Amino acid sequence: MNVSDFISPLSSWKIGSVGSIDQGTQVGGTEGARLFKDVFRSAIDNVKTSQLDVENKQYLLATGQLSDAHSLPIAEAKAQISLDLLVSLRNKALEGYNELMKINL
Repeated sequence: MNVSDFISPLSSWKIGSVGSIDQGTQVGGTEGARLFKDVFRSAIDNVKTSQLDVENKQYLLATGQLSDAHSLPIAEAKAQISLDLLVSLRNKALEGYNELMKINL
């Protein structure tokens, strides 16, 4: 058995449609709101799928069906990182909202 049989490549995170925006273009009202929504939706979906993967691997390990025990800590680390990303996005959004509320018109 090869060592590379246990290593699965990481898939890239698709956060909204950030990659499709050119540097010179300006994001307008509804486009910006859609982009903002897509970023959060993608982060939430990443948290959900990574947590489901952890729960599945925990079940397989508990029933003795998981052949590679090292995949559980890796899945747990991925779930923790995706949750940390979501919390950071939320905190930055709240900071931005609070700054906007301080503006006097």
